[in-house]
Amino acid sequence: MAEELGAQLKDVSLKAEKTPAAKGKKKDKKKDGDGGDSGAPLELKPWPDYIQRRIELWDKWKAEYDAEVAAKTPEPIKIKLPYGKEVDGESWRTTPYQVAAGISQGLADNTVIAKVNGEVWDLDRPLEGDVDVLFLKFDDPDGQQVFWHSSAHMLGEAMERHYGGCLCYGPPIESGFYYDMAIEDRQVSSNDFNKLETLTKSIAKDKQPFERLELTKERLLEMFDYNEFKVRILNEKVKTPTTTVYRCGPLIDLCRGPHVRHTGKVKAMTITKNSSTYWEGNANAESLQRIYGISFPDAKQMKEWKKFQEEAAKRDHRKIGKEQELFMFHEESPGSCFFFPKGAFIYNTLIEFIKSEYVKRGFQEVITPNIYNSRLWKTSGHWQHYKDNIFAFDVEKETYALKPMNCPGHCLMFDNRPRSWRELPYRMADFGVLHRNELSGALSGLVRVRRFQQDDAHIFCAVEQISTEIKSCLDFLSTVYTCFGFTFKLQLSTRPPDYMGEIETWDNAEKQLSGALDEFGQPWTLNPEDGAFYGPKIDITITDALNRPHQCATIQLDFQLPERFNLLYNAPDGTEKRPVIVHRAILGSVERMIAVLTENYGGKWPFWLSPRQAVVIPIVPAFDNYAAEVKQKLQGAGVQCDLDTDPGDTLNKKVRNAQLAQYNFILVVGEKEQTNGTVNIRTRDNKVHGEHSTDAVIARFKYFKDNKVTVEESENEF
Repeated sequence: MAEELGAQLKDVSLKAEKTPAAKGKKKDKKKDGDGGDSGAPLELKPWPDYIQRRIELWDKWKAEYDAEVAAKTPEPIKIKLPYGKEVDGESWRTTPYQVAAGISQGLADNTVIAKVNGEVWDLDRPLEGDVDVLFLKFDDPDGQQVFWHSSAHMLGEAMERHYGGCLCYGPPIESGFYYDMAIEDRQVSSNDFNKLETLTKSIAKDKQPFERLELTKERLLEMFDYNEFKVRILNEKVKTPTTTVYRCGPLIDLCRGPHVRHTGKVKAMTITKNSSTYWEGNANAESLQRIYGISFPDAKQMKEWKKFQEEAAKRDHRKIGKEQELFMFHEESPGSCFFFPKGAFIYNTLIEFIKSEYVKRGFQEVITPNIYNSRLWKTSGHWQHYKDNIFAFDVEKETYALKPMNCPGHCLMFDNRPRSWRELPYRMADFGVLHRNELSGALSGLVRVRRFQQDDAHIFCAVEQISTEIKSCLDFLSTVYTCFGFTFKLQLSTRPPDYMGEIETWDNAEKQLSGALDEFGQPWTLNPEDGAFYGPKIDITITDALNRPHQCATIQLDFQLPERFNLLYNAPDGTEKRPVIVHRAILGSVERMIAVLTENYGGKWPFWLSPRQAVVIPIVPAFDNYAAEVKQKLQGAGVQCDLDTDPGDTLNKKVRNAQLAQYNFILVVGEKEQTNGTVNIRTRDNKVHGEHSTDAVIARFKYFKDNKVTVEESENEF
């Protein structure tokens, strides 16, 4: 329970320790504060009193539960396996592990978790009736999350034994897991990591079984009365008469589960970093200590992960942004990026790219205000659901706010006058500046900011036009992402349980979306009941050069905003009908996309997007004037060109500096080039293309830019 609730909270860090996971832990001890041993004992002796009391209550209530299960009369059940196979079993006796072992011991040993009738299920938990069973390994997303969930419990056990504080939330996350703890008399330090890892290795060696027990809320309040945070969870979050706890070794924690069979399944675990955080992300609540980790069922996978982290660190957009002087951040405006000229070129080029596509695709660009009266956000519903993330302030006894999104303003524009069916689809695009009040600890480079722009668009269309517009949006994102070299996956998220509107409208919209996806021709998957309450959506996940997933684009249907703003158009039959809104973004946040592209290219920008397309270098100062003429001519043709006439560097040094600075092309000029009106070309990877006329170079550069060619094509085949 605690883990799943925690996974929904914002990762709000106050002060992250710089402990890159890719760097191995040094075995030699150092002084406290210098990355070595903290000086604290490996574990508390004795352990905190609450641990033994918890175990006594568990043993008592677990005995009662085991007796109840033993008293149940087993009945024959049918267990359906993949590919049509079926085996017999007994209710309350047969477990998924026994079924897997009956097929092969290898399958049983390599399975992380079972899925029973679509629900993840402990391998040692008895089946209760006729079921469909799947066996999931670590490479399955559900299996991976369960594995990291169990690893979080192992970390939690180590934290209790080492610090003795009160555990809070400990969920699996996208890559690993974390656990929060309230500690009164100590600050977590990277110097503690070795001891925590020593304890987790011992926990894994013990092969502690994960055991499940369902208890009443009253009993759980008794079990966790020492921990005010668990008591809050039980009183505020648990709405059912009973919920579950899990035990591994001395750790017993609120948890919905399921888990791996035992701690020995975790063959490799490392602590990656620590930070401070707030209880439930509330800056006015208690400060907690958070420890992150990652684990794998094979030591080889850990080795590969660490190697991957080393490469990712080299590509970190914050590192490259500083090295290439693209952007900066400053404490005087936290979460708002300052783009230097080179970074501004990338920013503007991306926007110009999208604008050029707008012309082809029938979008009309609009400009909208940055500040609106709070009445607008109350009408749209954002005030009720999003108020804490809106920058609001009072003016003349009225409350105003900086806009966090464009859609309500576009609704006002659509409603400015009566609309005819002949105007539909009406496609509005807006690059307006947006502000969202992200908590300071959640800010992370260009990935999470407070001030940003989106390639935001809203399509007002009739219900029967949804399919055509969705197909157009899919073609749009395919064009853009192919240009960047991204592959992407598509997923249709359908009506959730808390949906609003008519079910017939939802069914029609989902049918059109699925039809559009089928016609698009790329594989897609269904994500049942995961749409927004106001409409179904298509989730797009791109994959970068390091095979990391990113979600940037948005294609979202909205039935509710037209209702809230009472938007209407005159239909061909003379009646008034309500349009549907398609929310659409391809880049998403331009800032975030620059972060993704920076890391995808590793700072080696393709020519059309490069802020350093060429640099002219004279062999000796005697040819500085000719070099300046070449630079001016290239700049006049729209090339991002610089000049290096520093007399303090040798020619070889200048060329090397240009290569390290990631200039796509280095143009060297001397007497021969001056006489012939040419330049001598080489690339940042030292591929020499020889002498070419300046006009031919300009023509070739124009081709690279207009056709947005890849790095390989532009630099290998000049």
